[in-house]
Amino acid sequence: MSAPRVSFVSLGCPKALVDSERIITRLRAEGYEIARKHDGADLVVVNTCGFLDSARDESLQAIGSAMAENGKVIVTGCLGAEPDVIRQKHPNVLAITGPQAYESVMAAVHEAAPPAHEPFLDLIPPQGVKLTPRHYAYLKISEGCNNRCSFCIIPALRGDLASRPAADVLREAERLVKAGVKELLVVSQDTSAYGVDLRYATSIWQEREVRAKFLDLTRELGELGAWVRLHYVYPYPHVDEVIPLMAEGKVLPYLDIPFQHAAPAVLKNMRRPAHQEKTLERIRAWRAICPDLALRSTFIVGFPGETEGDFEMLLDWLDEARIDRAGCFKYEPVRGARSEALGLPEVPAEVKDVRWRRFMERQQKISAQLLRKKVGRRLPVIVDQSDGLTARGRTRYDAPEIDGTVRISSRRPVRAGDIVTVKIDAAEAYDLAGAVV
Repeated sequence: MSAPRVSFVSLGCPKALVDSERIITRLRAEGYEIARKHDGADLVVVNTCGFLDSARDESLQAIGSAMAENGKVIVTGCLGAEPDVIRQKHPNVLAITGPQAYESVMAAVHEAAPPAHEPFLDLIPPQGVKLTPRHYAYLKISEGCNNRCSFCIIPALRGDLASRPAADVLREAERLVKAGVKELLVVSQDTSAYGVDLRYATSIWQEREVRAKFLDLTRELGELGAWVRLHYVYPYPHVDEVIPLMAEGKVLPYLDIPFQHAAPAVLKNMRRPAHQEKTLERIRAWRAICPDLALRSTFIVGFPGETEGDFEMLLDWLDEARIDRAGCFKYEPVRGARSEALGLPEVPAEVKDVRWRRFMERQQKISAQLLRKKVGRRLPVIVDQSDGLTARGRTRYDAPEIDGTVRISSRRPVRAGDIVTVKIDAAEAYDLAGAVV
């Protein structure tokens, strides 16, 4: 009897990608084959995103495509928390589960396509099946979020903060590094709140106790010998404690902080956590400790009630903060988000468009200026793609898929996953170019 074949669609953020990896690892452990196409597979699993209306539409379209090409579809992920929305559009899906519902997904798969044989866990690698390239991996340290930002429905979809014990995270990280992973990308909904729900309880790692705390976990990850990159960090005061680890080279000098805005009135309406009024002061203090620190962030323009004065304040803040990398989104209404019930005046679509363009033009100038300062420097670069003597990679200041890249030339072949020293010869608005030395 041949093994059942499952086609898989993974949508959404890196945290959802980790969920997909866990489900696929379970499928492979039980002998299922992962099909490249819906047509001919025994069933399709669609891991959805439901954060924005545009993401919901994309998820519903992916479900529709799977139904048209295969007909046997199991839906999971964030949009799965709203089964009525899915059933209204696609009433004949086999099953719907919410995010992180791994057991429910597997039960639905078993019912639709029973496994061909008993599982043997040694059929899969110890680190599990990864959907990222072999040399980097996302490491999810917690689920959910305790914040109640008015534009966000993640807590409603994924629940409150639920941190993993430090030893569990470190064991997974160690397995990944032993399997050849060179870069660990730490992700969660609120990374700097890690362990609050556990009251920073200790767990045993390598015969000693390690607290479930942001600083302690980061310090231990920094001892594993891989690049450690911190994502989705809110600028709480205790984040200051991690900056010396970056200055010492224990973890990458990189923080991904979703600032979202700078105007106090907008931040108040967004109900953003942390001491936003002290953000510039905190950034200056961080750079005094670690001058090499790179900051990336995301911002929203056109939030309800945002005035031209609020937006000008954001542009002035950008000039002063000198963020290395910034993404900007035009506010989208989200069904179920409290921002829709605040009674604030909507920002017209054409105004959103203009503000988005102005933001991106301002940030592009800042990014280009900062990148020009790297010309002439010799920087470690991790290779993501290679054609032998030409390749693309990233510096310590750039995360995969969201930040810039380095075009690399070399006199000897380089491979994906290599970390090479590159002399930077040229800088563009977002990318660099150089040669291996």
